[in-house]
Parts: sequence; structure tokens; C-alpha cells
Amino acid sequence: MLNLFFAAFLLGLIYNAMPGAVFAETVRQGVRGGFAPALAVQLGSLSGDALWAILGLSGVGLLLQLEWLRVPVALAGSGYLMYMAWDAWRAAGQDFLVDIDASQCQRQALRAGALISLTNPHNLAYWAAVGSALGAIGVPDPQTVDYAVFFAGFMLCSLCWCFFCAALVDRLFRRAGRGWAAMTYKFCALAFLLLALTSLGTL
Repeated sequence: MLNLFFAAFLLGLIYNAMPGAVFAETVRQGVRGGFAPALAVQLGSLSGDALWAILGLSGVGLLLQLEWLRVPVALAGSGYLMYMAWDAWRAAGQDFLVDIDASQCQRQALRAGALISLTNPHNLAYWAAVGSALGAIGVPDPQTVDYAVFFAGFMLCSLCWCFFCAALVDRLFRRAGRGWAAMTYKFCALAFLLLALTSLGTL
């Protein structure tokens, strides 16, 4: 059981460390409000990850591979990423304060993180695969307790990553000047657009 827990923790670290839309939004919110909104994005994303994990590990993930469900989720995710790309690019051209009260954008950041995760087709595919492939990490006949241990290890790693990533973004980007912050917004906008186009390309 301990080996399964650590395997799940390591997979969680690899999964969370991969750059993507959640990280780009974490940077975007962190530039404006620092640690609190950056953490809100991460925690919002974690709620979506937890939902996909429960569905995947309970066997429902096999249903999520159906074309009629995969395509609408992918389209919704791509559309939301395109909206975020437009919003970030528009914000980069506006005169905004970098050091604002973090509480002003926490709710928006939490919602953005959750929506990115819930509409990410890669989450859907990842957990559908993991839900039926625990044998590859030494559990040939997984029981409910095995799924629970795997879920606990993955979620604990993800929770730790939320705080680490938010602190890192706060440390690196919080004191950015206005010009540098605007450039960061434009970079995030391009990242969102690229991710949206890549997601569409996988359909």
C-alpha cells in the first residue's frame, strides 16, 4: 500500500508540474494579486481534478471515452481557453495596478481554475486511462482500497503543489513592474490560444 501511495504521489507531481492552462492562469492572477489569487486558481483546478479522478477511478472513466461526450467537453474547453486568451490580451493593453487587493480577484481566480480543469479533455483522457491501468504500477487486481490509496496519494501531492506553485508565482512575479506585467499577460494570452488550438487539433 505504501508503494502505491508513493507511486500516486510521484504521478501527481509529474502531472501537476507539466505547464499548461492552469499554470498560465496562475501566473496571470498572481501578477495582479499575488499569492492568494494564484492559490485560488490552483485550488479551483484541484476541485475539477478531484471530480475527474473519482469518475476515472470508479470505472465511469470508460464511459468518458465515448465520442459524443468527449467532443463537446473538448469544444467547451477550447472555447473557454480562447475567451481567456482574448481577456488576457485585452487586459495587457489596459492601465491596471499590479499591487491590488488580492481579495478582489480571488473568486474569479477560483472559478477560472475550476472551469479550466472541468473542461480540459486531457484530464478526461488521463483519468479514464488510469482508472483501468493500475496494473502497470503493481496492482494487477485493484480493489476499492487500492483506488482510495491511489486517490489519497495523488490528491495530497496536488494539494501540496497548489501552495508551492502559488508561492513560487508570488515570489517571481508579484513585484513585477507594470510594463513587465503587461508582457506577461500577452505571453499568457498566447499560451491560452496555443492550448486551445492544440485541443481542437486533437479532435
